Amino acid sequence: MFKRLRWHYRRLRRQFGGKVIRPLLLTSLVVVLLATIGVTLAEKETTLSEFGRSFYWSVMTILDAGDISYVSTPTGWVIHWVLAIFGVGVLVTVTGAVVGVVIDYLMKEGQGMGASGYEGHIVVCGWNGTARDLIDELQSDEYGVRIVLLHDADRNPAGEGVYYVKGDATNNDDLDRAGIPHATAAIICPSDPTDAADMRSILIVLAIEAMAPEVRTVVEVNNPRHVPHLERTHVDEILVTSRLASRLLARTAMYPGLSGLVTDLVSGGDGSELYRVILPTEYCGFTIDQLSARMRAEHQATLLAVARDRHTFSNPPSDFILEEGDQVVVVAESLGTLSPLRSARVTGPYS
Repeated sequence: MFKRLRWHYRRLRRQFGGKVIRPLLLTSLVVVLLATIGVTLAEKETTLSEFGRSFYWSVMTILDAGDISYVSTPTGWVIHWVLAIFGVGVLVTVTGAVVGVVIDYLMKEGQGMGASGYEGHIVVCGWNGTARDLIDELQSDEYGVRIVLLHDADRNPAGEGVYYVKGDATNNDDLDRAGIPHATAAIICPSDPTDAADMRSILIVLAIEAMAPEVRTVVEVNNPRHVPHLERTHVDEILVTSRLASRLLARTAMYPGLSGLVTDLVSGGDGSELYRVILPTEYCGFTIDQLSARMRAEHQATLLAVARDRHTFSNPPSDFILEEGDQVVVVAESLGTLSPLRSARVTGPYS
């Protein structure tokens, strides 16, 4: 919240600082100096101490705390009332500016024109059916990850719980408002099932990689022929939803029940789910069979694969030896059974 307010303050200072605040301060200083000189010449001795007392009286009069008995001539009374009226004008101006800032803040936030101020969050670029379902899945995840949606629409299509940034995902300023430099991952979803949408996804990945190359990028692709082009952008992961769905349907046709099993694993259902964790150093030197037995005994988790650097070894051989920094993909009923292990959602390489 403080980062978000600071961003709005900087924006308002750039926009209004030179038009409202600076002229108001300069005008107040000029009025105070003229009133000080006038009162001193009309009623007081022209000494430095009297000038200082008159200056203090002028400032306090603007603040509605000046003593009218300080002056005793018609000239002094006129100056007093001029300062009092000017003070009311300053109060009205400052109050209006504060109210304007609050209204501007609320309107900008509601219209998606603010800045998230998050760290370690996930940014979803674009909106489609996949984006809607993945946001529901992320919100149900045990990690409680914060989500920012960057999309160009009149209102937030994701609803409550998702910070909305209205803008262009290829624009650096809009990416900065979404907090890309401090995000954990960015998910790019094509807005429609066309080749042009895939080309736009390529531009989005290039913009993110240039701005925050350490952020993990995941892209949904419409046309499998565009995969080689996306790979040249150094995207971390590419998902061709049509290809995945067709292969799952084919396996389900041959082996009934597989679709239900896969759906349960990747969705936040009542059954087991997939997790990826970083192994502590005490697991170094274990064989895959030793690790599998320990994971099962201590965490009620079933080992599926080992990730090393940017490669994943599915169903590794029994003589596979674990090294420091290895990550494992397991199936478990909940994250709670893996509490001794550190999550790999934020840190570590992905394949």
